[in-house]
Amino acid sequence: MTTSLSPLDFAADVLSTHLPLIQAPMAGVQAAGLAIAVSEAGGLGSLPAALLPLDALQRELEALRAGTHRPFNVNFFAHVSPLPDPAREARWRERLAPYFSEFGVDASSIVAGVGRQPFSHAVADVVEAFKPPVISFHFGLPAPDLLARVKGWGSRVISSATTVEEAVWLEAHGVDAVIAQGWEAGGHRGHFLSTDLTRQAGTLALLPQIVNAVSVPVIATGGIVTAAGIQAALALGASAVQVGTAFMLCEEALTSAPHRQVLREPQGHHTAVTNLMTGRPARGIVNRLMREVGPINELAPAFPLAGNALAPLRAKAEAQGSGDFSPLWAGQNFTGLKEVGAAALVAELAQAF
Repeated sequence: MTTSLSPLDFAADVLSTHLPLIQAPMAGVQAAGLAIAVSEAGGLGSLPAALLPLDALQRELEALRAGTHRPFNVNFFAHVSPLPDPAREARWRERLAPYFSEFGVDASSIVAGVGRQPFSHAVADVVEAFKPPVISFHFGLPAPDLLARVKGWGSRVISSATTVEEAVWLEAHGVDAVIAQGWEAGGHRGHFLSTDLTRQAGTLALLPQIVNAVSVPVIATGGIVTAAGIQAALALGASAVQVGTAFMLCEEALTSAPHRQVLREPQGHHTAVTNLMTGRPARGIVNRLMREVGPINELAPAFPLAGNALAPLRAKAEAQGSGDFSPLWAGQNFTGLKEVGAAALVAELAQAF
């Protein structure tokens, strides 16, 4: 059972923040600005780094250090990069051929990119100079030598679990806290021990099971967008909460115009877990591609390669104000989303503590 540590004590002792509130790292819809605003307001701002080349990572970390003296989190992926599969890529492009024709895209001109990169020693070389107070991982943890390096420079380490088994594994491998990621959560599933999506429970079912299974503190995430939701998570044993979707309409977020528009509209609040955008299951608002191809399709190349062929379609559609081919990541709970500054949102959520 999770060690007895009150949420405010967890904030002070583990996160070094005033509030046990973490802003979820959201690649594609934010940069350092949102993280700075949340950290300055007393929460733990997070920078999503998996999409950042080394030079961009350096710039964002410099911006964080210049923008706040308070703790922040930097998030990385810990996946294993797949080998290229030309046959699978060809089948995927064949499935997308009608869209290429519609938008005037020459499929032969699409250059295969590397996409999201896992945490590596090259990345660690950049990060070490900044020694982020907290580093979080998705899809498990990096290799033991990399993890030892992170812990050696003093960062607290947290990572996502979608099952009790993953939480137990993370504790055994040295995390300082486990993020219990419920099925409701937006963005990529953090699963790494099993790809069976039926094993993933909702936040309020998963959270107490993980709390009872591990001795490290547990952070709840998934469907939490209000102070009342935070209180429910705390009542079930969470030491902190991680909130994502609620921040996507904040002034400091870089959420695209099409993405913001569907977040505002009740008819846009239909989400599904899809592998089309990256090759790995992630929850987003249902768009044209998901409706017509099916949210889960075995033709999609392995993560993160599926997004290469979609990139020109996404660019064409977004230029027309459409998110039909974009990853419109969002959780299942859209209650009370507001276009306010991040500090105002943190103040509102802080009423739970």
